[in-house]
Amino acid sequence: MKFGKEFASQMVPEWREAYMNYTYLKILLKQILIFHRGQTRSPANQVNSRPAPPAKAASLKRRMSLFRAFSGLTSRYGNNSPKKDKEDEVILVSAMQPADEEQGEDGQSYQTIFLRSSEEGGDLELVFFRGLDHEFNKVVHFYKTKVEEVVKQAEELSEQMDALIALRIKVNNPVNRPPPAAAAAAAAVSPFINETNTGSYPLEVIHEEQQEKRLNDAKGYKMASLEVLNHVKINPTTETPLGTVKNVFKSLNLDFHFNKNEVRDAQEKLKQAFIEFHEKLRFLKNYAFLNQLAFSKIMKKYDKITSRNASDAYLKMVDESYLTQSDEVAKLIERVELAFVKHFCNGNRHQGMDILRPKAKREKHRITFFVGCFFGFSLALMVAIIASVHARDLLKSEGRTQYMNTIFPLYSLFGFLVLHMLMYAGNVYFWTRYRVNYSFIFGFKPGTELGFKEVLLLGSGLSVLTLAAVVSNLEMDLDPKTQSYKALTELLPLVLVIVVFLITICPFDIFYRANRYFLLVCLWHCICAPLYLVTLPDFFLADQLTSQVQSLRNLQFYVCYYGWGDFKKRNAETCNNSEVYDVIFIVIAVLPYWTRVLQCIRRLIDGRDSTQAMNALKYFSTIVAVVTRALYSQKKGITLKIIAASTSGVATIFSTYWDIVMDWGLLCRNSENPWLRDKLILPSRSIYYIAMVLNVILRLAWMQTVLDFHEAPFLHRNALIAIVASLEIIRRGLWNFFRLENEHLNNVGKFRAVKSVPLPFSYEDGYKNL
Repeated sequence: MKFGKEFASQMVPEWREAYMNYTYLKILLKQILIFHRGQTRSPANQVNSRPAPPAKAASLKRRMSLFRAFSGLTSRYGNNSPKKDKEDEVILVSAMQPADEEQGEDGQSYQTIFLRSSEEGGDLELVFFRGLDHEFNKVVHFYKTKVEEVVKQAEELSEQMDALIALRIKVNNPVNRPPPAAAAAAAAVSPFINETNTGSYPLEVIHEEQQEKRLNDAKGYKMASLEVLNHVKINPTTETPLGTVKNVFKSLNLDFHFNKNEVRDAQEKLKQAFIEFHEKLRFLKNYAFLNQLAFSKIMKKYDKITSRNASDAYLKMVDESYLTQSDEVAKLIERVELAFVKHFCNGNRHQGMDILRPKAKREKHRITFFVGCFFGFSLALMVAIIASVHARDLLKSEGRTQYMNTIFPLYSLFGFLVLHMLMYAGNVYFWTRYRVNYSFIFGFKPGTELGFKEVLLLGSGLSVLTLAAVVSNLEMDLDPKTQSYKALTELLPLVLVIVVFLITICPFDIFYRANRYFLLVCLWHCICAPLYLVTLPDFFLADQLTSQVQSLRNLQFYVCYYGWGDFKKRNAETCNNSEVYDVIFIVIAVLPYWTRVLQCIRRLIDGRDSTQAMNALKYFSTIVAVVTRALYSQKKGITLKIIAASTSGVATIFSTYWDIVMDWGLLCRNSENPWLRDKLILPSRSIYYIAMVLNVILRLAWMQTVLDFHEAPFLHRNALIAIVASLEIIRRGLWNFFRLENEHLNNVGKFRAVKSVPLPFSYEDGYKNL
């Protein structure tokens, strides 16, 4: 792989704009190369040109180089290299006090003076060095800003650890306190630990291994002070229903109760904060290394193209800059790892490193194999179903209507799930291809996120189970030996539902347990809204449920069909003639939208974001539309039809506008891309226009089902409803990609690459300055 592609693949996606623009500098070098090639092809140069040396001479030269004296793995012979004359100098690099924001170390910007600008083609090289300086100053300024940021975060984590250690001592009340003599001996061995942490690097409050060894030799240690507990409070926890209720009724006591639950909760929060902080430090370390390598590569390319020797002078400046000389990040990484292993892993370094540095996810070829097998099985089963229906002319049989009213809704549930999985697999594929950091956005644990092949594996596996059940059902219906409408035949869909449910809640480490647990947690947060703090995965899942209304209604039909015994005679009269069923039919459709209303209200209260009030109003308008349309489908009447059409039209316009403008960030008037946004991930702008048009069309298709425009002479009513519900799932799949693209670009704009974790303690104002 070429360095340019490798460089792009190793970037932190949210920091892409802060990296050296390697592609742009390569374009400038290409212009210089084209100019030099034009010079060499001119008639004058062709006369004076010499033929290239034969390949044998080059091979001999390479062989002779094997007999030269070894220069060593260090630079011991570097000082003996001949010095260049001033006449051979190409560039001069100097640090200047800038007038703009491109600042390097200590407020300096680096400027390169090109000494050969008077030569032919020198203006192109001058442009190259100006671009190079711009990129280098940008990189140094960003790196220095981020280092200052992590140093402040490290100081804050140190203060949090002071409070945690003091709380541990207060709660556990250790009896092995060192006697005064032992403490004095410890102070004599290492007196600096009794002083306040005033070093240049934070986290020194946590004793390092060498210090601990000295203290152990002295048979004593320094107990942390409990004074800090008089100046800190526990931050309110509103991430749980109980914490939310307490906060609402103003009964939450923020003072310490000095119990083990507080220690456990604080330790868990700080553990997560250390993990995220370590990840940010690793990103910074990798950022510095990649950019240093990129500047080295681009200068070597320049030397090769121009036959000059300017890389030594420029790379010397790079080596002496803050980007290379700064060691704050390396020291912080070491200190964070020591502290994490000691305080959160009971000294087990192997376990701590597994948590802080998770291994890269490896692609398994057997997944690809099974995906291909399952898709092949699915196609074969579909062919078998079509052939069976056609050969026995089942579409014109007397039981067709009865089958479509009972069995078809039972199996269509799985069809909706499989289609949603296929759309999500497509989303994951394109998110990965266009470097949308969906794993970070959703908050998956590193290494547990599902790739598109894993999602396809689950979808195709469920497809095989469903189609096999359908084939078995048909065969059992038509076989005289099994008798028509036998109870065992009707129980196949229920067995399939139970199997899928048991796999979903299975506690064993099979079938992607981490992802199943993540899904169940988000689902529970949706059910308990607004008692939980709303995160992106929570409202993203709730949005998916709004597109699965028909699946929820099919689940309701399962309960009615099997609970009231209609499956014994394959007749849904009890469900169809029940007023309770009709009421629940409306409630089921309203629940996903009501969940989103409650989530928007919670986000409005937590974030004071006025746009969430409008978002809640949008979902409430959809609820009104759904209720009126359901009432019209049950009672009919011209008045209800007008009300249903009006509310549906308003809700559709409102939702479409919100999809395109708020969720996708499109339709910007003053954008560089007409009516889109300034930054786009997809290479073609036409895709965005097509997506907007499709979103409108598919929303209208979904609306027509409840306006009673679903009668077709060649299709059964349930079949047409299933088709339109499938169109809504496809629309949601399109929405998913652009929604996460917009979220990713917002993170890029803010250079937000790690999660912000709430800390457990807060200090009194002014205490830190004492």
